[in-house]
Amino acid sequence: MKDFVVTVLGSLVLVCAVAQWIASRTKSQLVASLNPEFQKFQRIFFAPYLLALFSDWLQGPYVYRLYSQYGYAPKEIALLYIVGFAASSTVGTFTGPLADMFGRRRLCLAFCFIYTFCCLTKMSPNFWWLFTGRLFGGVATSILFSTFEAWYVCEHTERNVFPADWISSTFSISTFWNGILAILSGVVADFGADWLNFGPVAPFMTAIPFLVASAILISLTWPENHGSRQFGLGRSFVEGLRTIFNDPAIFLLGLVQSMFESIMYIFVFLWTPILDSTQSADAWPLGLVFSCFMVCIMIGSSMNTLLLNRNIRPSTILLLSVACSAISMITCAWSTNMQHRLPVISFLAFLLLEISVGMYFPAIGYLRSQVIPESQRASINNVFRVPLNVITCTVLYCLHKNDDSGGNHASGGDQNAFLFNVVLSLVGFAAAMAFSKRYEEKSKTSDDEKNEPLI
Repeated sequence: MKDFVVTVLGSLVLVCAVAQWIASRTKSQLVASLNPEFQKFQRIFFAPYLLALFSDWLQGPYVYRLYSQYGYAPKEIALLYIVGFAASSTVGTFTGPLADMFGRRRLCLAFCFIYTFCCLTKMSPNFWWLFTGRLFGGVATSILFSTFEAWYVCEHTERNVFPADWISSTFSISTFWNGILAILSGVVADFGADWLNFGPVAPFMTAIPFLVASAILISLTWPENHGSRQFGLGRSFVEGLRTIFNDPAIFLLGLVQSMFESIMYIFVFLWTPILDSTQSADAWPLGLVFSCFMVCIMIGSSMNTLLLNRNIRPSTILLLSVACSAISMITCAWSTNMQHRLPVISFLAFLLLEISVGMYFPAIGYLRSQVIPESQRASINNVFRVPLNVITCTVLYCLHKNDDSGGNHASGGDQNAFLFNVVLSLVGFAAAMAFSKRYEEKSKTSDDEKNEPLI
């Protein structure tokens, strides 16, 4: 399998290089890149944000192995994972109102300190220390994937008043570099854990300097901005919910996000056992497989830029990414049948899913910036994450509840999980179609109003 994966990886890298070269020369990218003030602003945002993302990626590959080395059974490890997702969907939900009221810059700084504490808890084999680390890790993750974006959009549109179309450029670049950092993080994590024999705790200790550097840059270069400061914590959350349910466009976009990202998180727990389940002596090189996934995300990011350059709306790109995820999950549900497992077909379907992820994140980031009110941006972004965390916790529990009797992977539980993902993808596709229709009608109305002659 190694030769096959190496060939696929080489082909993907070549496609990625060509796609990125073409994407970098599109009209929108060239116009944005020629503005020195915008470039400076992007650097101010990217430096601490990418450091924060890198610290997060560093910890991913060795979490399970660390818990296993400390002697915990799969059920106990699953419980620790569930704690993180549950914390993100409960306590983490209130980080949005906190950011809107007390300052997004302050919450981003809080992320650096909270995540540093989480890394330090990994040094102890005590279950309750690890439990506490996962609890705070869930809160930190909520901040990372909502407050940083809210700070950027506010600075882009309110303080600097750059064109709204340039937001897509920033999110596309961010997604591309996120793939680069993910690949690099795997190399750095392996270097500390295996090559230097520091063990699986090494990546967590390596992440701390990057978190400190991110905090320093935020404190020195980021101005403060706020959302609504008129509501209390509970009332702010309730107002966010009211806004979501009163605006069909926001509700539909949140539904798409919850469905798509649930699929993505569930996939994280499935791909390794699916490929490892083959009885062939020629095992899959999981590190190279992971690299293939990250290159596909970068290809998807470049495709997003190319599609935008052809005047395809972000809402249509979002619909396309959800459609690709549905095709991927339907293929996986078929290829993981216990009677005829086809890991190569599953692997190719995984690559399609990762390409859809690369298209999805720039599109959803831009669309959130257009439909979510500035005063409630961080709050609503966190509310969107509640359903996906609940869904992921439920599926993770179901996958591991029979571990004592051979595991769900041995009894077809992985195929059931993919079938569930098919349902999620179809719901997401229907929501994306409805959102796209509403968004395009709204955009057309807005364009007509702008072109209306003044009397």
